[in-house]
Parts: sequence; structure tokens; C-alpha cells
Amino acid sequence: QVQLAESGGGLVQAGGSLSLSCAASGRSFGTSVMGWFRQAPGKDREFVSGISSGGTTYDADSVKGRFTISRDNAKNTMFLRMNSLKPEDTAVYYCAARPGNAIPTSYKNYAYWGQGTQVTVSS
Repeated sequence: QVQLAESGGGLVQAGGSLSLSCAASGRSFGTSVMGWFRQAPGKDREFVSGISSGGTTYDADSVKGRFTISRDNAKNTMFLRMNSLKPEDTAVYYCAARPGNAIPTSYKNYAYWGQGTQVTVSS
């Protein structure tokens, strides 16, 4: 079992930056694949970025070069640094976890979810 809690969302102007954190509880964090997803009103939940237990990362094309995912296994925490934010990045951001090494991009493959944090980018 892994319990997740996001923090760090907020309102920022286009071109600005925000950092999100995901605190995890449970013994299996260090062996879990972690991911960030987002969901805008009226849209499906979409993959943003993922990181394996060993630090391998994979980003959606829409955020490559702007977002950076990282994790600190000693502190059971995952991060998402978001730079050059655009209005289309506005969404509720969720962290998710799953056992294993692969980084799937479908939300259906993740077993554990946080409650989400709102990110709003104004133009």
C-alpha cells in the first residue's frame, strides 16, 4: 500500500515556474514507479511525466524541456519542477504510483493516487 499527497500547486503567470511535491507513505515507495498526471475540465486524465525506482524518466512530448521529474527515495518524496508554464498547462495535477519498473502512460496502469493539486496558468 502506498498513500500519496500532493502539494505545491497554485496560480502563476504564463512563462513562470512552479514546483510540485508528492509525499508518499508506505514501505514500497522505493520500489515503485511514480508518475505525474493532469486533468483539465472536460478532458481525460493525461500522462505528464514518470520516473522509475532507479531514476529513469519519461516525459510527455508536451512538457519535454520544460518539466523535470525527480525523486528522493530516502524522503519518500517525488517532485515536478515546471518551467515556462503555458495556459494550456492549467489542470489538476495528480501523483500516482505502481509497482514494477516500466513507466506506462495510461492512468489505468497506476494503482495508487493522490487527491490532486490545482495548477492555474494565467495568460
